[in-house]
Amino acid sequence: MQKGEHELIVVDNSAGEWSSAASALNWGARDAKGDILMFVHQDFVFESSDWLLECEKLLLETENLGAAGAAGKGEGKEIVSNIKDRWPIPKRVSQSNVGEVTRVQTLDECLIVIPRDVFARFQFDEKTCDSWHLYAVDMSLTLLENGLGVFVLPLPGYHRSNNQSLRSGSYYETMKRVLKKHRESFAVVHTTCGTWSLRRPLIIQRVKLSILMGLMRYQDRD
Repeated sequence: MQKGEHELIVVDNSAGEWSSAASALNWGARDAKGDILMFVHQDFVFESSDWLLECEKLLLETENLGAAGAAGKGEGKEIVSNIKDRWPIPKRVSQSNVGEVTRVQTLDECLIVIPRDVFARFQFDEKTCDSWHLYAVDMSLTLLENGLGVFVLPLPGYHRSNNQSLRSGSYYETMKRVLKKHRESFAVVHTTCGTWSLRRPLIIQRVKLSILMGLMRYQDRD
């Protein structure tokens, strides 16, 4: 149970009412009453009862806030995060510990926090992100293009994910539209699932990433 005042809005898509995460989350946000909106996966675990209180404190101290999250990627080699993922054996997503609110280029979809006044201007793009992927990445890039900051919070958590996104064809179809949308602003897009060049064919980058993932799975077995 989380301390502090908060509101829970459950978006249940078991009946297939929404065809994308963007449309489902935009719907859920319309019913929210708070000044801070948090969009979080159902398989994300807060590791303390004070998590929301600590999150609120950090957000209020952050200037020029567009969005914040539990994991993200900037120009460095490592993912910026204090969380663990993988199921059933948790594993840190980054070897480096985040000690303060840290600027990144994009956020991971597992958890993204957006002030209500920002969300009133920029909702999730249901046309570009018409699947279940990359809506936080697209939102991050949009906010940067409009002069707002994107940050990772130095808070722990556990995302009980099986990391299946990169095996989905819809991921790459969505990525193609995201890169096209932001090609005038960025030469490279850094995400927690890889770094993508807007100057090279996506299919070549996809093949290289598939080979790398295969090698990593082989090493994990050893």
